[in-house]
Amino acid sequence: MSATPVKGTGPPGAARKAPPRKGGGALPGSVPDLRRRAARRRRLVALIFLLPALLLLGALVAYPILFTVGRSFFDASGTQFVGAENYAEMFRDPATLKAIRNSTVWVVVAPALLTGLGLVLAVLTEKIRWATAFKLVLFMPMAISFLAAGIIFRVVYEQDPQRGVLNAVAVGVHDTFDKSTGYPTARPKDSTFLTKGSDGSYTTKDKASPGNTVNLGLVGVPPKELPKEAKPARKASAAPAAGGELRGVVWVDFTLGGGGKPGRVDPAEHGLPHMVVEAVQGDRVAGKATTAADGSYRFTGLKAGEYAVRLPAENFAEPYGGIEWLGPALITPAIIGAYLWIWTGFAMVLIGAGLAAMPRDVLEAARMDGANEWQIFRRITVPLLAPVLGVVFVTLVINVMKVFDLVYIIAPGPVQQDANVLALQMWLVSFGGGNNQGLGSALGVLLLLLVVPAMIFNIRRFRRSQS
Repeated sequence: MSATPVKGTGPPGAARKAPPRKGGGALPGSVPDLRRRAARRRRLVALIFLLPALLLLGALVAYPILFTVGRSFFDASGTQFVGAENYAEMFRDPATLKAIRNSTVWVVVAPALLTGLGLVLAVLTEKIRWATAFKLVLFMPMAISFLAAGIIFRVVYEQDPQRGVLNAVAVGVHDTFDKSTGYPTARPKDSTFLTKGSDGSYTTKDKASPGNTVNLGLVGVPPKELPKEAKPARKASAAPAAGGELRGVVWVDFTLGGGGKPGRVDPAEHGLPHMVVEAVQGDRVAGKATTAADGSYRFTGLKAGEYAVRLPAENFAEPYGGIEWLGPALITPAIIGAYLWIWTGFAMVLIGAGLAAMPRDVLEAARMDGANEWQIFRRITVPLLAPVLGVVFVTLVINVMKVFDLVYIIAPGPVQQDANVLALQMWLVSFGGGNNQGLGSALGVLLLLLVVPAMIFNIRRFRRSQS
């Protein structure tokens, strides 16, 4: 502390030091004292502003965490202390183990795919004219709640092609290359003429030789399911068989409005096109034909002898109905697909922000040195964006660990266990019928312990980036 001259004492022109203040503190009104008071005032103001947030944080975060940890050591009723029994039971339960496996799949697959998609889209977006509109469209799903997104994708994944968009596309593509022509509801009117085989085929009881006509009448085909090219079968049924030819028609033995005679091809009755017909001799298929638009078929070049006429089972197979997206095998990838639709815009925008802050002179120097775009992307863009990619990846890891809404809404009841994750298992055990909040609390603690390392990693990375 500097010496302060005191006037009125000692010899003229002499200065005397002020006596030291008890306690060694600064004198009231001095510069250090004023600074200390200002610092205390700032801390007090900051504490006053932070107090409501701290109270909310304690009430909504700290207290629930402490209560959940304590509750995990009690039984389902919450009255008997069971120690670590809930944690042991948690790892003995097959449903919990299934949830842990599915959560592992989510953590491994979803963040990596999202980070990769976001990186690729962010780089490509810089090269298109309408970049802002493109980013807006991709980011728009973030404005939709997980509940609404789950309902949307539950319809998108419907098995019925008339409702499910994906199966409508799958069926359309399939039928373009392999059109389904089966008649799954067709059957003989009686079993006196045709017998049904164990594989679903129909074979004539009586045999016929070349030069004869064998007409096969079926029922059970609604008029609206007849192909548009189907024509009346009466004329074809009356045509005589040429020499050495076995022929006939396959038709719908039913006259709309009544009046027809069973077993006879009436004028208003149509043939069944695209039906496969086989001429069978013993166990050997001697000939194969496909019916025309009027249902007519013919076998030529058959050797002399007797043949049975058979309609193979493929004629009565169900048409291609698409992919079973909501089945046990594909339910988890299907839900991850819905998650990607929601969060891809988020990853793209964050990575795009990092890309915009990247020094352009490095890229231009690489181009001037002869590097192509792939080399620039792999050796310059990705390394420079590594901190941003790390933040995006870890943020998404934390997010997928807590995924609940999409799994609960999209997965149908019978396959919900196949899509189960830790957050959903915690809810099911606690409130969804299990009514064991002790075990549910243990699952909550496990989920917290799995999320905390990723949170600490993210916080440290943020601090390093700010320093």
